[in-house]
Amino acid sequence: MGKAVAFLAALIAGVIVVGWVVSSLLGGFLYYLIVGALVVGGGAWLYARLKRELAPGTRTQRRIEAAAKTYRMRNR
Repeated sequence: MGKAVAFLAALIAGVIVVGWVVSSLLGGFLYYLIVGALVVGGGAWLYARLKRELAPGTRTQRRIEAAAKTYRMRNR
């Protein structure tokens, strides 16, 4: 988890630095870079959270497998 946070922080810092440089060259472009970084970061966070929740051995995964087994047994 620590590597993911460090990578995300480095990614956001990189986007901000690049955005600042581009902003000084192009003007109001920084706003769109920050919004884009937030969208990408939020998507990465949601993906990681869902991946962790559905990992083998978790309660959610066991419930999904039990429901699938019940469904298969019912529709023989």
